Amino acid sequence: MNKKQLLEAILKNKELTGMTKKDAELFLNTTIDTIKKTVKKGEDVSLIGFGSFSKVRRAARAGVNPATGEKIKIKAKNLPKFKPGKAWKDMF
Repeated sequence: MNKKQLLEAILKNKELTGMTKKDAELFLNTTIDTIKKTVKKGEDVSLIGFGSFSKVRRAARAGVNPATGEKIKIKAKNLPKFKPGKAWKDMF
């Protein structure tokens, strides 16, 4: 499912009959942007029953260029992480 399909699914919800496509898109974009900005600042975002978004630090490490076999140094970096909640994991 992509973003467009997600918006269509949201708009099919009978409880959201007054919501326009533009409103749904604005709401979804605002939600995603807020999660991204919050995690980038180093704060976790927890949505009970769904999961948690957090920022993790990946340490510098040695690697190998697969094309040449040359040893390379991979720099440390921050990455986003998502951990599904128990209720969501239990669905599967």
